[in-house]
Amino acid sequence: MDRRIAEALIGARWPASDVVSTAGLRAAGIDDRLVTSAVRAGAVVRLRRGAYILARRWQALAPWEKDLARVEAHCEATGAAAVYCLSSAARLHGLAVWSPTLARHAAAPVHVATDYAGSRTSRGPDALSHQLGLRQEDVVVVVRGTRRLRATSLARTVADCARFLPFEEAVVIGDSALHQGVPMDDIVQALAAGSTRGRRRAIKVLSFLEPATESVGESRTRMLLEQLGFDKPVVQLGLHTPDGTYRADFAWVELKIIIEFDGEGKYLDYQPAPAVLLAERRRESLLMEQGWIFVRLRWADLERPDDVRRRLDAAIARAQRRSA
Repeated sequence: MDRRIAEALIGARWPASDVVSTAGLRAAGIDDRLVTSAVRAGAVVRLRRGAYILARRWQALAPWEKDLARVEAHCEATGAAAVYCLSSAARLHGLAVWSPTLARHAAAPVHVATDYAGSRTSRGPDALSHQLGLRQEDVVVVVRGTRRLRATSLARTVADCARFLPFEEAVVIGDSALHQGVPMDDIVQALAAGSTRGRRRAIKVLSFLEPATESVGESRTRMLLEQLGFDKPVVQLGLHTPDGTYRADFAWVELKIIIEFDGEGKYLDYQPAPAVLLAERRRESLLMEQGWIFVRLRWADLERPDDVRRRLDAAIARAQRRSA
């Protein structure tokens, strides 16, 4: 079957939801043979056994939206029996998530909490199971459209990510949670209520979190500065100018150096209005006239730590010469 023909036959009858189960497609009048033909023609993507999405819709999704679609596909295929945890739960709660697989646009696994090995809800190559020993109060319901998915609570999610995920990934999620108002005390209590596995690692993660951090890029920049051995900067420093307040991502106040991360356009569907950008650049120029030095970093810079070190060392040397 030609792709255009498949799209014409199946598109008009596709249910309102992006991700649909086999049963949902049958109820919409799309039988199994047509689905199989549409998948072969490239009009439909099979996310996992029993869960599908239109190819044109799948191609339009951002990487983090595809992660959520995979969780929804898992939910459809397992009858909403699973409890989602770790980064999958973080996604469902609307927290920022970053990992090397996201940067490569690769498929992230669906993380599922199970009571025992081999649980039905953990089966499939797309799922990773975790025996977390959850209490009743650790599980909440997250509503997405018409679906009601079970996930670990916000505090328990952050605690488990801190225990089991790589440091950088856990810090991004933890920073986002604190920035959204999740109390650190709740996270600490959730950590204490779980097993002792990974607790030492989690304590290190929690001690590094910064609620003023506003984005994935800022979290990763802060970790890179720590990794390179630079002094801890002031985060989100407000500086007054004749044209209003400029809020610096990071600043070494004594040296009058500002470090800005400018890469959010790659991962967030947000672009400042031209007038906003012009006003920000105007305030930046006024600060430069006051002696502030700017170092701007982008996503690619975070993968080149030696280059970042050289640029920051040069800015520090310039600041020191000026004050000598």
